[in-house]
Amino acid sequence: MAFQRKSIAPKTAQRLTRKMRIRSKVFGTPERPRLSIYRSEKHMYAQVIDDMTGKTLVAVSTMSKDLKSQVKDAKPVDQAKKVGEQLADACKAKNIAKVVFDRNGFLYHGRVKTLADAARERGLQF
Repeated sequence: MAFQRKSIAPKTAQRLTRKMRIRSKVFGTPERPRLSIYRSEKHMYAQVIDDMTGKTLVAVSTMSKDLKSQVKDAKPVDQAKKVGEQLADACKAKNIAKVVFDRNGFLYHGRVKTLADAARERGLQF
């Protein structure tokens, strides 16, 4: 019996190809960890990762207890802005000033760009 691979939607396959191309070049260190983002249809997720140890240093999403009530009725772009702001504040609290941005295969447009811009405005350097 041969192994059957689940079929992947073409757009998802393209994003995963871009993701692998990006990840081959982007690596987080303790001095400059990797800021990885993910966007689903409803939510935004962002985490700062030290790839040397494989640990997540900071994680923020629209599902976080702090943000859930604030972004409940907001537009998706406004939700992304709130996530970026809170992520930058959490990084400051952990003494993280510089990160490497990993857009995770998503195009740098819309919610992804808004999150990155909001984090930069709060002092996070890419």
